[in-house]
Amino acid sequence: MGFFRKKEKKMEKLIISKSLDENMKRLKERLKDCDDIVYKEFRVGVEQNLRFLLVYVDGMSSRDMLNDAVLNALMVHAREVPPEAKEPGEGLYKLVRYGGLPASELADKDNLEDAILAILIGDAVLFIDTTEKCIIIGAKGWPMRGVSEPNTEALIRGPRDGFTETFRVNTALVRRRIRDSRLKLKQLRLGKRSFTDIGVMYIEDIVSPELLEEVFRRISTIDIDAIIESGYIEQLIEDNCMSPFPQISVTERPDEVAASLYEGRVAILVDNSPFALIVPTTLNSLFQSPEDYYDRWYVASILRFIRYFASILSLVLPASYIAVTSFHPGILPDKLVISMAAAREGIPFPVVIETFIMEVTFELLREAGLRLPVPIGSAIGIVGGIVIGSAAVEAGIVSPIMVIIVAITAISSFSIPNYSLSVGFRMLRFFLMILAGVLGLYGIMLGVLLILSHLVKLKSFGIPYMSPYVSFEGSDFKDTIVRVPTFLMARRPILLARNRIRLRNNRNLINRPEQESERDDKE
Repeated sequence: MGFFRKKEKKMEKLIISKSLDENMKRLKERLKDCDDIVYKEFRVGVEQNLRFLLVYVDGMSSRDMLNDAVLNALMVHAREVPPEAKEPGEGLYKLVRYGGLPASELADKDNLEDAILAILIGDAVLFIDTTEKCIIIGAKGWPMRGVSEPNTEALIRGPRDGFTETFRVNTALVRRRIRDSRLKLKQLRLGKRSFTDIGVMYIEDIVSPELLEEVFRRISTIDIDAIIESGYIEQLIEDNCMSPFPQISVTERPDEVAASLYEGRVAILVDNSPFALIVPTTLNSLFQSPEDYYDRWYVASILRFIRYFASILSLVLPASYIAVTSFHPGILPDKLVISMAAAREGIPFPVVIETFIMEVTFELLREAGLRLPVPIGSAIGIVGGIVIGSAAVEAGIVSPIMVIIVAITAISSFSIPNYSLSVGFRMLRFFLMILAGVLGLYGIMLGVLLILSHLVKLKSFGIPYMSPYVSFEGSDFKDTIVRVPTFLMARRPILLARNRIRLRNNRNLINRPEQESERDDKE
């Protein structure tokens, strides 16, 4: 291993040779058995005595751009330049670099390893004979998916564009919404083999310096071969990997990223991934949807209340059914108890086993529906649920009320806007079902207390996960279960932003425009 490290270290310091043949030989040795590498050697000048070598990856660089901005410019138009202008060595290099290539993105390199990296990320590299430098030409042109509506975060009202797998497209979608010179983008490369582009975006005068320093510190500790998707980074920098709750928000929506940056958060964009990471996050923010801020305040408040209520149902409803039926039937009305007992007559399994059978069956159907093609997956979920539920009731395996409980639980879990959070609730549901089967309602109370104590202790990049419910800052409560009108939300969250003022609004200009205009005339 030490030999390979020394060899790699030596390769990093390998200087480009003046000999074009030597450079080509080194490239072919380094990129051996890479049949998609194109080596285009050509000559220019009136006497055809100036040798060039263009190297790029077929399929990752734009051929049209290279033909127009490089080959056409040098092989055709260079003939019109007088011979005395084409000096050998440094003079020729300067002529080509600053006056011969009509490309917008050019860079100089004198290191062969940097040139190889540029080739592998989609750029083209131009070598000139008798010159110890090469020219990196920005010619990325791989096939890419167009901007489309996010499938996982559909809205009734709001923008329809979503992130793609192309890093520069994603940064442009965010930059389009924040036309501020204080929006900063720090670009890094992670992965010793993948060299994946990573972008850290923040607004300089809003973000907390401590938060920004912590984000860069955690990213700098990542030492891995490859970053395939943003989920790699999410798992490597989160606070508590054992928690069922996500401590980093994931989104496909540029408008949600822009809104988070305006609040003082930090966004992490990863090449080859349409999902952006937002840090820090809180339980309250995971229950929010971008649509909450596009509708009127009372509509958003009602929808948020429905989400919170649905999340509680999805968490405790099956466990409550187990506890009440098995341990505490006396708390129910007599007629309801008799009806439930009659429905369960002939069921061979205890309530706990019955509930687990139905919950596991529904999870299997949901997972199968996600993995199948969209038209088939939706049909499998609907038809499978109806057929299996009806067949199970007719066979006497489960009771009809159990099917109703499972259906309400499933619908409630779909109301949670964040997928990672809904998965956490699904896991905790089984935890409470086990406690309810052992201790009844006391087990549910014990489980809820354990979950709440975990949430209170949990943090995301130093920010309490239960903020603002544990910070007791009055202005932060304006954007919780109830969202107040926009003109009252004048301050950013106290634990996130350095510059808290985001709205300066004189409501009198709207409510009493005539009086304001008269006062302006007098002045």
